[in-house]
Amino acid sequence: MNIPFDQFLIQTINGIVTGMILAMVASGLTLIFGIMDVVNFAHGELFMLGAYVGVLTLAATGNFWIALIAATLAIAVLGAVIYLTTLRPLIGRDPLTTILATFGVSLVLQNYALWQFGPVARKIEEPITGHFSLFYLEYPYYRLAIAVLAVAIIGGLWLFLKHGTYGIWIRATTQDRVMAQAMGIPVPWVLTAVFAIGAGMAAASGVLFGPLVGVNSQMGTSWVLRAFIVVVVGGMGSISGSIAAAIFISLLEAYASLWVSPAQAVIVSFVVLILTLLFRPTGLFVPTPK
Repeated sequence: MNIPFDQFLIQTINGIVTGMILAMVASGLTLIFGIMDVVNFAHGELFMLGAYVGVLTLAATGNFWIALIAATLAIAVLGAVIYLTTLRPLIGRDPLTTILATFGVSLVLQNYALWQFGPVARKIEEPITGHFSLFYLEYPYYRLAIAVLAVAIIGGLWLFLKHGTYGIWIRATTQDRVMAQAMGIPVPWVLTAVFAIGAGMAAASGVLFGPLVGVNSQMGTSWVLRAFIVVVVGGMGSISGSIAAAIFISLLEAYASLWVSPAQAVIVSFVVLILTLLFRPTGLFVPTPK
């Protein structure tokens, strides 16, 4: 079956936009894993709670950008509290204990959201309205704005880790936790900050994605599953690899939806995951050591 070029181009744009949102979610997840060796199963619920905080703040202020900042900060603080109360006592133990702990936290947060907000989806209004003509479609400006904002946020995180003083502390902790502590770096607080940053990234993603779908207590489940696939395919602990893998997988799913339904197209990402684990378990986008 021949696919018209206009459909191919539209799906390419959709794949890149979705990939940048997925990259934001996966960047926070891989940051936490790469530095703390913690598989955070509650990441999807932080994504979901960020969207709900955005809904509440938007209702109170009427300003989407204030809602975005407020949700990011609020969930970052919540992430720090979760780490200090639940995960910090478990660091250094069997990794299974932290997996079970984060899974328990995810169930608590998901059921709290269902109890507090109910099963009816909430709506976040788009801050940027309007459409432009893209072949036979009216394509919304907001979708392109999401991609630009995601690039800006991820770029800011990269600059912070590369050149900021606290970013250097984080990278030093990643390379050698014992030596970093011997050099006077407050490693326990660095780990708390890392978990808070990862939680804030998830929350920002939830607010940005909220206008495209309804905000509900289940919205984080599918995203965190895809984020885990991205982290494995991109290379565990590699932020740049996660970004590349997020765009790669989203484009594959977008192209696959030209032949099958979007629900069936998701299977492509699982196929990529299985092939990666079989033939390149270190990740597709991690350079091979020479």
